[in-house]
Amino acid sequence: MVDFSLGEDLEALRASVREFAHDVVAPVIGDYYERHAFPYDLVRQMGKMGLFGLPLPEEYGGMGGDYLALCVALEELARVDSSIAVTLEAGISLGAMPIFRYGTEDQRRHWLPKLTSGEALAAFGLTEPGAGSDAGGTRTRAVLDEETGEWVINGSKAFITNSGTDITALVTVTAVTGTNPDGSKELSAIIVPSGTPGFTVQPGYSKVGWCASDTHELNFDNVRVPAANLLGERGRGYAQFLRILDEGRVAFAALGVGLAQGCVDESLSYAKQRHAFGHPIGDYQAVQFKIADMEARAHTARLAYLDAASRMVNGREFKRQAAIAKLQASDAAVVNAREATQVHGGYGFMNETPVARMWRDAKILEIGEGTSEVQRMIISRSLGL
Repeated sequence: MVDFSLGEDLEALRASVREFAHDVVAPVIGDYYERHAFPYDLVRQMGKMGLFGLPLPEEYGGMGGDYLALCVALEELARVDSSIAVTLEAGISLGAMPIFRYGTEDQRRHWLPKLTSGEALAAFGLTEPGAGSDAGGTRTRAVLDEETGEWVINGSKAFITNSGTDITALVTVTAVTGTNPDGSKELSAIIVPSGTPGFTVQPGYSKVGWCASDTHELNFDNVRVPAANLLGERGRGYAQFLRILDEGRVAFAALGVGLAQGCVDESLSYAKQRHAFGHPIGDYQAVQFKIADMEARAHTARLAYLDAASRMVNGREFKRQAAIAKLQASDAAVVNAREATQVHGGYGFMNETPVARMWRDAKILEIGEGTSEVQRMIISRSLGL
């Protein structure tokens, strides 16, 4: 028999994060969202709860858990707000995990305790104005100055999460460091600490959603960092970030499921309160069926991410399952957000309601960490097409 129960520890984690999301995040996040302000106080509290160290070993300040624990926490946070959830997701999946997976022991011991405590954030500089899904279009370059033993970096990155906060400690940057024997670009990953001369963080974007998360364009003008800041092997940057994105898609799927389930939560509550023609609107079959379909989408997407996460933590191949989970969860989030807005009627179009935030936040889930088209490409290739 297949058992989808999570066990006592994960259920305890779920309950703890759910309480934090409802009691601490929900009452204040709308104000942060409307002001486009980063919720430093909430991030600090998440750090004290150990959430930023969930899947990382205790020797580096982590909680000694795994990606399934991270996914459970992300789902519960996103049921209330996606900005705070993506801050955690990117802080771990794209910030700390590259250091843990590919860093030297010195790099791990220097950076990870700060990141797992939530005292600092790290970002992952992959996307560029002309290179998103097509990493081969990367133009940022890093040249090794043999005389000084430093990398000299020039270029720019776009749409980078957690890259410009007051507590951002570093950005891991992918850059062209040479040419491969077959003529393709040699890509490597390099750690650039915040405040390095020539490294400029541009003003934050005006975004449709995720308005309480931090997103910036980054510029690198003759930025010099030690050769020892190379992350992993030279020329392996492409393979490294593919693995990081595979893992990140599992976490991203959990975030999408949280948003989809949050739409169910809000719609159920509203359907019981709102009366029309003498009855709660939840008494009408049209509303009942709409909410039933929303629940089915969230449940199905949850099973997909649980499968991908289980495969991952057990050392099994999970690339296709991660793509499926991300595709299903983002679709469920977008459709459920639209339907939840419909259930709420005019109130769903008012920014002070949670479903309005969810509607604005949902679309990026079909774009970030690999578009839906990229997920379909991964799935079809894995089938031999």
